[in-house]
Amino acid sequence: QVQLVESGGGSVQAGGSLRLSCTGSGDTYSNYCLAWFRQAPGKPREGVAAIDRDEATRYTDSVKGRFTISRDNAQNTLDLQMASLKPEDTAVYYCAALGLYDCWLGGGIRQVGPWPDFSYWGQGTQVTVSS
Repeated sequence: QVQLVESGGGSVQAGGSLRLSCTGSGDTYSNYCLAWFRQAPGKPREGVAAIDRDEATRYTDSVKGRFTISRDNAQNTLDLQMASLKPEDTAVYYCAALGLYDCWLGGGIRQVGPWPDFSYWGQGTQVTVSS
């Protein structure tokens, strides 16, 4: 199984940018669908962006055009480039992984419908956007 560690969080003013990274160990990223989730205080965790092995992607509507998810299977890294940040982007951001078989069994990274039930999670990194 894969172990995930996020980095790159911090504080930024509205309109600024941050880049989050998630480094995996224990298995190769090419065996997984990958995603970023976030959880703001008092709110449920929500999917932000997801990417499958063939680099098909999905974004939640509120970040489309501002966030970009990317993966490097050779380096076992998953990135989230965030631009034009807003105070409502403030949250703890988590990277997540789901084995390819389970991911594809569930229909893969689809543009609509529920997000896959990811199996592996990082510890999270705080992103704070001030107005």
